[in-house]
Order: sequence, then C-alpha cells, then structure tokens
Amino acid sequence: MNAPPRVVKHGETCRSTLALSPDSVKSFATLVGDLNPLHHDDAYARESRFGGLIASGTQPTAHFMALLATHFSTYAQPLGLEFDIKLKRATYAHDVLTFEWRVEDAWWKPGLNGDLVKLAGTAFNQDGGTVIIANATILVMPKP
Repeated sequence: MNAPPRVVKHGETCRSTLALSPDSVKSFATLVGDLNPLHHDDAYARESRFGGLIASGTQPTAHFMALLATHFSTYAQPLGLEFDIKLKRATYAHDVLTFEWRVEDAWWKPGLNGDLVKLAGTAFNQDGGTVIIANATILVMPKP
C-alpha cells in the first residue's frame, strides 16, 4: 500500500486562463520553429478549413504544462515526469482558454523524497468547448 502524500492534497486543483491574440500566435509559433502557415499567414489561414489563424498545438500545451510548475512551486519543488496530452480541437487566434488540473492520486515516494502525483486536466475555450484533455505524473518535493 502506498503511503499518504505529505506535500499535496487529493483533489487539489489549479486553474489559469490564456487570451490568445494573432500576434501571440505568430510569435509563439516562430519561437518554437513551427512555420505552418496556419499560424502565420492570415490569408492562407482564412482560406483553410479553419477560416482563420489557429495557434500551434505547442502554444496551449506549453501553457497547460507550465501551470503545474507555477502552481506547485508556490509551496514546493515540482518536477514534471510524464504528460499525455490530446488536442481535441483547434484554438483560434482570438480564443480565451481556461486550463484546469486536478490531483487524482498522490502518494509519498521515500526514494524520491516527494509525492508522486497523478493529475487529470482539461482546457476549454470561451464557448465551453473542450480543446485539450490530459493526464500528468509529476514529482512534488518539499522545499528545502
């Protein structure tokens, strides 16, 4: 049987929002080397099945993953170990995304001096449409 967690709480949640803009979509895609014209060329994107600029999948997923580091580092030392991310629909250059993670399971791992934490996450757009579903495993250690 696993020892109860010492750092995190079962059911703990964290949430953030991200307002996308055409400039942020273009800049982020350039930064990560995603040169797909759907992220850069307004005319090309307008003529596509999407009808406008969409964000590179790396943009919302990076923010989603970073939320865990930001949240848990306020009181502990987190370390991402594993992420399973499914992109459910495109995110558009004017979307406002809401990200939420929830601790589903956690247990103390003495050999790692921290809690192994299993989380489930969802991201929604401003219309309530699911854009990402994810699961993660992280290590959350006490601050020294």
